[in-house]
Amino acid sequence: MPGQPQPVQIVAEPVEGMEIVHDDEHIVVLVKPVGVAAHPSPGWSGPTVIGGLAAAGFTISTSGAAERQGIVHRLDVGTSGLMVVAKSERAYTLLKRQFKERTVDKRYHALVQGHPDPLSGTIDAPIGRHPQHDYKWAVTADGKPSVTHYDLIEAFRAASLLDIKLETGRTHQIRVHMAAHRHPCVGDLTYGADPTLAKRLRLQRQWLHAVRLGFEHPGDGRWVEYESAYPADLAQALETVRAESS
Repeated sequence: MPGQPQPVQIVAEPVEGMEIVHDDEHIVVLVKPVGVAAHPSPGWSGPTVIGGLAAAGFTISTSGAAERQGIVHRLDVGTSGLMVVAKSERAYTLLKRQFKERTVDKRYHALVQGHPDPLSGTIDAPIGRHPQHDYKWAVTADGKPSVTHYDLIEAFRAASLLDIKLETGRTHQIRVHMAAHRHPCVGDLTYGADPTLAKRLRLQRQWLHAVRLGFEHPGDGRWVEYESAYPADLAQALETVRAESS
């Protein structure tokens, strides 16, 4: 019928570089590579986490839209790192509740331009659709409440490596907040990063990686944590920045 959303096909295809960190009857924890979407969506023809799991033989059995089954949180296509996918209805319900109640520990590392002032702090600013560009988000007066906590890990001549904890989970939240703070993620040209610096570091995307994920396991309620090392492109860029600062 006209006006009805068209179903999105799930293509079961292997995803190069997708690493399975943990797998049991309730959940699968994985490292999503850059260039991969969490799930199929209109206009996206590239690889997806759901398609990669299907190709690897994983069965995800939860309610909701078929193309989003098991997805309880997402990472941007251009952001790599840890994700948890629910494999059972119980896991889906309990994990969604944890993300909604903000009890999940989501930690990211971001290399941002310059040196934030203060070096550790909290950005509390609402995020909504960008008023001019529908592919971007921005700090807007009528946006949804968004809170980002950050702490300095290491300072360099031209950039700072930050440990970031999300209290909320808005689309592009870290990227938008750091850009609004005048310290965009290195390589994030969409949000005002310096293209010259990105080129020098051979970065094709924002320097942002989901390094740690902690939550109550939906099977028995115990607290579990998973960690992920930096992928090669981010590690190389960081070493270059560090070498230039020595």
